[in-house]
Amino acid sequence: MEMKILEEGTGEIFCKNTPITMREYARGKTRALIDKRMPLQEAVKKFINDGDYLAIGGFGHIRIPMATIYEIVRQKKKNLSVAGHTAVQDIDVLMAGGCVSNVDIAYVVGFELRGLSGVQRRLFESGQVKKTDYTNGAMSYRLRAGAQGVPFIPVKVMLGTDTMRKSPGKVVECPFTGEKVLLLPALNPDVLIMHAHRADIYGNCQIDGHIVKDDIQARASKRIIVTCEEIVDTEILRADPGKTIVPFFMVDAVIEQPWGSHPGNMPYKYYFDHEFTENYLAKGRDKDPGAIQKWMDEWIYSLDDFNAYVTKLGASRLYKLRDDEFLRPPMGGKQS
Repeated sequence: MEMKILEEGTGEIFCKNTPITMREYARGKTRALIDKRMPLQEAVKKFINDGDYLAIGGFGHIRIPMATIYEIVRQKKKNLSVAGHTAVQDIDVLMAGGCVSNVDIAYVVGFELRGLSGVQRRLFESGQVKKTDYTNGAMSYRLRAGAQGVPFIPVKVMLGTDTMRKSPGKVVECPFTGEKVLLLPALNPDVLIMHAHRADIYGNCQIDGHIVKDDIQARASKRIIVTCEEIVDTEILRADPGKTIVPFFMVDAVIEQPWGSHPGNMPYKYYFDHEFTENYLAKGRDKDPGAIQKWMDEWIYSLDDFNAYVTKLGASRLYKLRDDEFLRPPMGGKQS
């Protein structure tokens, strides 16, 4: 039976990987328990190439891998395509650094309660960065298809909307029921960057609180760079194996980086640095485009690494972010 295509979107597919090429790549990854610790500079240089498609762990301002974001900008990676389904400040900094050419956009221009981004608005409206429209749900379904190794996934989201028309989706007649469904292409990113609460030297990593889509993104992605608040002994992870959401054989590099989500919120560890983010947003909204570049010079380019960034922030400022009722550990858990 031939599947009847009723309507097609006009959006471009930025990620050229397929589940078949992903499967072939995964066959070559070692399953050995080897020490994957390395400096963040080395991990970014080795595993992120110009033109790669990048997925980002966390959600919004929560558990975002800002240490890795800053290092990508510092190394001046170019022509990246980005899965912009959960990102806010992370993708904004990448765009301000001139690293991004394409975005699969769901919700990235807004900084939630803080309003719209001046950086992204300028780059999208000027056409310097191309975009293809999706919803957060649609991007999640695409990643699930990529993780499952199927080339597309039938969904009900976006039907009858302009979002669908600006996507590459195809509306078809279901061969079983005759109803309309939307087919979305699978998504298999080149690299996932994520920040976890803890990991061991092999790359097994655990997250406290909501894992969002990091487990699915990890299974869909070719390479994974994990930063974490602390590297712990493997036996600690084995004592609570249910929290190990990404196993070692998927991970390519692991880096211990305390405060690695700043200015984001790391659940049960530290809260948002609201003042820092507001300052960044103000520079991005300034009519003088040089304002955001001065911010980038001060907080990224002039610093050797993220440890220098943490030193510049200062202990007093950072530890105030831990003095908050929201940082209480989960019921029955222990504060690490």
